[in-house]
Amino acid sequence: MTTLYYMPGTCAMGIHVLLEEIGKPYDLKKVDFANQAQFGPEYMAINPKSKVPALERDDGTVLTEFPAIATWLALTNPDKKLLATDPEKLTRTLETVDYIVATLHMQAWTRFWRTVNYSTVEEEHPKIKARGKEMTEKGLALLDKQLDKKEWLMGDFSIADSALYFFEFWIAERANWPLPPNVAAHYQRMKARPSVQNMLKLEGLA
Repeated sequence: MTTLYYMPGTCAMGIHVLLEEIGKPYDLKKVDFANQAQFGPEYMAINPKSKVPALERDDGTVLTEFPAIATWLALTNPDKKLLATDPEKLTRTLETVDYIVATLHMQAWTRFWRTVNYSTVEEEHPKIKARGKEMTEKGLALLDKQLDKKEWLMGDFSIADSALYFFEFWIAERANWPLPPNVAAHYQRMKARPSVQNMLKLEGLA
C-alpha cells in the first residue's frame, strides 16, 4: 500500500489532499518533527533529505519532493484529471507548482517562519522577516491575477490547487495575513472540498 510520510500542517498537506482526491487506500506515517524524528535513523532510511513529504510506493521505492510526488500521483491516476495532457497547459501547471513550492514556500515563507535559517544574528531577523512578507505579498498578487474569473488556477482543479492550498493555510491560519480576494475565494473553495476536510481530520487540524 502507498504510504505518505508527513508532519501535520506542513506542505505534505497538499499531497495528502491529492491522495484523498484519488480515493485509493493509503497509509499515513507521522514524522514527529518535535522530537526531530526526521533526523532519526528510521526516517533517514526512508528519506535521507530529512524532510516531508515522502511517498513510499507499493514496490517499496520512495518518491520525495512535492512537485515530483504530485506529478506521479496525477500521471498514475489519469481518470482523476489532476494534470492536463495538453502540453501547454501541463507545462503551465508545473510552472505554477514550482513557483509556489520553490519561491513562495522555500524562499518567502522560510524567511518569515524559519528566519534563523537565513541568519543567526537576531538583530537581522526583522529585516529578513519583512523581506519574506514582501515576497509573499508579491507572489499572492500574481496568483490572485492568475485566478481572475476562474475557480481553479488552471481552469480545472489540478495539482496546482493542492500546492496553493497548503500555502494559503499557512498565510491565513498561521501568519494571520489577509489573502487577496481571488486567492481568499480559492481558499474557501478548497476548504469546502471533502478531500481537504478529510485531510484536516486525519492530521488533527480540523
